[in-house]
Amino acid sequence: MYLLTETVSPFALERWAAFFANFGQFAKGFLYTLGISIGALIVALLLGLIFGAMSSTHNKVLRGISRVYVEIFQNTPLLVQFVVVFYGISILTDGNVMIPTSLTAILCVGVYTGAYISEIIRTGIEAVPKGQTEAALSQGFTYADTMRIIILPQAVHTILPPLTNQVVNLIKNTSTVAIISGADIMFTAKAWAYDTTNYVPAFAGAAFLYFIMCFPLATWARRKEEQNKKAY
Repeated sequence: MYLLTETVSPFALERWAAFFANFGQFAKGFLYTLGISIGALIVALLLGLIFGAMSSTHNKVLRGISRVYVEIFQNTPLLVQFVVVFYGISILTDGNVMIPTSLTAILCVGVYTGAYISEIIRTGIEAVPKGQTEAALSQGFTYADTMRIIILPQAVHTILPPLTNQVVNLIKNTSTVAIISGADIMFTAKAWAYDTTNYVPAFAGAAFLYFIMCFPLATWARRKEEQNKKAY
């Protein structure tokens, strides 16, 4: 690795050559981001299903709990949540408890995205005629079985396009782990750019890596949405 002089253009081939020579660092950041995204998605889907189902019950307490969860995490910045979990817990425990960076990212991004997925699932459930839920309950189905066997399979077509868009947002939101020095794409790009002054290749390369993760999902979501419109 070497430091290029400031007289070299930001778009000079030498800078791009340095980027490709050090692409292994960005590949590691890509894999780190992908791993965090998968872990956060699992957390988000679990929380989204649980709180989405709770928000659709007739139980006011469960609906209230779900509403509190959604409002808190939708209306506070993700960066603040990172700081509270990563630094706040350490301060409160006098440094005895320190959550690893990767786990912090998975939890924070997962819980944050879960609030949005919860609303998507609630909307999908409510799109299914209420008579089907009432009929199933009158036949002896539990609420959980009604959701699992009857309602959610019908709601899935409504849920999938916005759910996929939230997955895209989740991947992009993992970039906030850079604030606590997580070795993701964004942190790798920032650190390498500071070391080499190759800002344009570093951040253009980071943008491209995010693009190749997000674009196929966004395209699939648009196609699915168009199919749903034609079906209706």
